[in-house]
Amino acid sequence: MSQPTREQQLQRSLQQSAQIIRQLDKNLAQYMEPIAVIGLACRFPGANSPEAFWTLLRDGRDMMIEIPPTRWDVDEHYHPVPGTPGKTYVREAAFLDNIDQFDPDLFGISPREAASLDPQQRLLLEVSWEALERAGIAPTTLRGSQTGVWIGILNKDYADFEMNTDPALIHTYAATGNAFCFASGRLSYTFGLQGPNMVVDTACSSSLVALELACQSLRGGGCDLALAGGVNVILSPLSHIGMAQMQALAPDGRCKTFDAAANGYNRGEGCGVVVLKRLSAAVADRDNILAVIRGVAVNHDGHSSGLTVPNELAQTALIRRALENGRLQPHEVSYVDAHGTGTPLGDPIEVRGLAGAYNVPQRQEPLLIGSVKTNVGHLESAAGIAGVIKVILAMQHNEIPPHLHFNHPNPHIDWARMKIAVTAKRTPWPAGKKIAGVSSFGMGGTNAHIILEEAPAVAAPAAEQTQGETGQTTRPWHLLTLAAKSPSALHDLMQRYADFLATTPDTETLLGDLCYTANTGRSHFAHRCSLVVDSISQLHATLTAALALDP
Repeated sequence: MSQPTREQQLQRSLQQSAQIIRQLDKNLAQYMEPIAVIGLACRFPGANSPEAFWTLLRDGRDMMIEIPPTRWDVDEHYHPVPGTPGKTYVREAAFLDNIDQFDPDLFGISPREAASLDPQQRLLLEVSWEALERAGIAPTTLRGSQTGVWIGILNKDYADFEMNTDPALIHTYAATGNAFCFASGRLSYTFGLQGPNMVVDTACSSSLVALELACQSLRGGGCDLALAGGVNVILSPLSHIGMAQMQALAPDGRCKTFDAAANGYNRGEGCGVVVLKRLSAAVADRDNILAVIRGVAVNHDGHSSGLTVPNELAQTALIRRALENGRLQPHEVSYVDAHGTGTPLGDPIEVRGLAGAYNVPQRQEPLLIGSVKTNVGHLESAAGIAGVIKVILAMQHNEIPPHLHFNHPNPHIDWARMKIAVTAKRTPWPAGKKIAGVSSFGMGGTNAHIILEEAPAVAAPAAEQTQGETGQTTRPWHLLTLAAKSPSALHDLMQRYADFLATTPDTETLLGDLCYTANTGRSHFAHRCSLVVDSISQLHATLTAALALDP
């Protein structure tokens, strides 16, 4: 048998090398594949929906209120002098409404078990369910799927109430209702999800680190769909006193990020969850893409000048890694929703860190920055996801909402040299492709930066492409089905639809989309309502009449 010639050997080697290069390119493309956000839901102070949250942001509302007596007696634990033992010098924070209200039957939970559930677990169940429905996915259809869950959580105020009591009063559900692992584990259990599941506690950066982990798992094939987010509820004065003793809180309860008067942050509650899928899969499945995650990165400050002191160089390195991960150039990013805790030390460090990564010669206009903390406070383990949802909503509305409490720029920041500007008023999104960053830095030193891009353009709906001679589609009637587990839940659902329809444009395309999603993207339960209508206005009138018959 003749031996291959040297030319044949070289040819074979070249073919093998080309095959290896193609595989490496494929692996690299998968590792850096953009991730689509196909659904989201939230509960933030003053806003129980993304729509309400956008209105709050657009109108520049500050949601700080005096700590209500339903949480604790503010007078008992207050003293105006910082450092007073056992006291806090702050009387305000931003709170969620009705955290004691929960429908356990929807999730197959008994009333007795529900009473032991940390409100953070309850919120995660509700918001995750809603996020999936907003993605057009009936939660009950995911049983057995490779869906992953990553949740950021930090505070354990409810556990302190449940466990720090007479040992004889600690009952069956106290542990499962309060251990952090069940914050994510209960979601996978309830929905029957069999992908990766993890709770993340990196303090203030928890939810953004959770989002980064979800993206990496999707890219690596660890799951096909992911839920990622965070939650934070403030129930006890103890953690509040702890932050006050560190003198991390602003005495006036206002987060004055980047302002000369910045003197600490203000605490807030919230829950946010996003539904994620690989962009290629989302496009193939014709999902409604809200935004695209291009780049993600997580790092640590390492040995800085103090355990809780941020590290400028580490923040710059973090952002550069996120840009590289998203195959983006610094000047392509036009806005960053900053960590922005409003501290005299942290604000200048963060701006210098941003400038180190984003201030490049190619940048023609200043990098715009703001922080959601000026509206709803520092949501701690839910802070990052609040920034992400804010940015997605701003992209959808082509407008950056105002950053509050910015009256006199911090003199320790060289604004002109750094080509960075604060959006102190409602600002149209700069021309060009909308790309924005979100930063979240943990008190323990773990930092995260996410870069988002506006949703890709999609073709017009089929209904608009098949209009008849009259300019209308040929379908004369549409069927809407609504379902719930109880009559009262069905009534509430009908009311929410009626409220939505009251301000909705009367177009057949929207009516068709609404009915299609309600019929195919929602779980079907025993108590149902079905309506056949020919317009949005008729649907609203019919629902309103039905509600009047069954108040």
